[in-house]
Amino acid sequence: MTASPDPRPVRNLTLREQVLAHLREEILSSRLEPGAELNEVALATSLGVSRGPIREALGRLAAEGLVTITPRRGAIVTKLTKQEFMDAYQVREALESLAIRLAVPRLTDEDRAELHRMSSEMRRLAQADDSNAFFEINRRFHEKLVAASGNLRLQAMHEQLLGQMGRLLRKSAELRGGLGESATAHEAILEAVDAGDAERAAQLMAEHIEVPQRVLDSPEAQDLFEEPDASEIEKAS
Repeated sequence: MTASPDPRPVRNLTLREQVLAHLREEILSSRLEPGAELNEVALATSLGVSRGPIREALGRLAAEGLVTITPRRGAIVTKLTKQEFMDAYQVREALESLAIRLAVPRLTDEDRAELHRMSSEMRRLAQADDSNAFFEINRRFHEKLVAASGNLRLQAMHEQLLGQMGRLLRKSAELRGGLGESATAHEAILEAVDAGDAERAAQLMAEHIEVPQRVLDSPEAQDLFEEPDASEIEKAS
């Protein structure tokens, strides 16, 4: 089907970036569902812009893996298969393990205090069973450690990877178990960080990220993925 997002005219000095951010958010929030066709004319009319910024945004989203551009169907919202998601999780595990190794000796007292505030907030939100707020703090916790690595290339790769995983990241995280278990994992990581043990922190981070991977074959996980059928594969080839 052709995507028809709600009209939200974008008028800003940074028009191209605003269009890109808008379309990215529409995809990550699943308002534009996997398989939806992204018609340049319809999107330009909806957003009140020319086709140029739309075309550029679709190219950027294709580079990020959120959009697939095919000869016959044009741009469509990418469908993520289980294997692709598993592959992405493995790369995330490697990136964040490296990030925390680099970050531990660089963290300031202020950085550690902020991480502890976030950890305490996750514990409070877990007890309140507030999953929406919990996962937002969880995201910021991980991003803080990646940023603290000081490696700009690593940060860029991590941001792009999470963008590709975004639609399924929270749902898959829920498969790891209760919020309390996740809060405990973050507390253990912080203990290693406080001790200056970068290798232990990296090991705990890897184990934390690995948990959802082990349950992706469970019946509860099957609805997360939309495997492409043979006809779609043939159309895209």
